[in-house]
Formats: sequence, C-alpha cells, structure tokens
Amino acid sequence: MIYPWHLYTMAAMYIFAGFMHFIKPKAYLRIMPRYLPNPKALVFWSGVAEILLGIGLCFSLTKNVAIWGIIAMLLVFLLVHFYMLSGEKASAGVPKWILVLRIPLQFGLMYWAYGYLAF
Repeated sequence: MIYPWHLYTMAAMYIFAGFMHFIKPKAYLRIMPRYLPNPKALVFWSGVAEILLGIGLCFSLTKNVAIWGIIAMLLVFLLVHFYMLSGEKASAGVPKWILVLRIPLQFGLMYWAYGYLAF
C-alpha cells in the first residue's frame, strides 16, 4: 500500500533519530536521567526501537503497532525531557526555553502518529 509522503517523512525521522544513537551515543548518554539503570543499554535499545518503529510505519501489517509503539516511546522519552529541565548539567547546554517547548512538541508528535491509525 502507498501511504502519504508525510507518513514516510515521519518514518525517516525516527529511523534517522535511531541511527544517531549509534553515531553520537555520548550526546544521548549526557541527557539520560541518572536515576535510570544501565544508560548505555537504554541508549542502545532506544535507538533500535526508533529504527524498528520507523521501518514498521512503512508496512500495512505493522503500521498500527508501530504507531502505538511510537506513542509509548514518546511518553517514556518525556522522562528525559523533564530530567533535562532539572538543572544546568542535565540541560546539556540547551537553552531552557527550548527544553520547555520540547514537552508540547512530544505531544504534537504523538498526535501526528495517532492520526495515521487505521481502526
């Protein structure tokens, strides 16, 4: 099945973001909340998840599961966004106003994904 170009854009975005976990793992390790165990494994598996979910968006058999997975993943990623607001070191040098805007952006990304669900 051929999907709209913007669904493929979403897929490419998650695939790219997932590969970045392997290309620049230190950037992701810096923003990983300290209270979560085994940060290297979390960075690795979140990258794998983003790649697989992005690929899953491209096929009718896996699209809905991938969408629910993306929504769940984005909810979990809110831990990182709130952690980055907790202090100067946690913010990794990102301006506070950008960190604050990222939170509603997460919900916008969830809404975008939800819009592709086929019931």
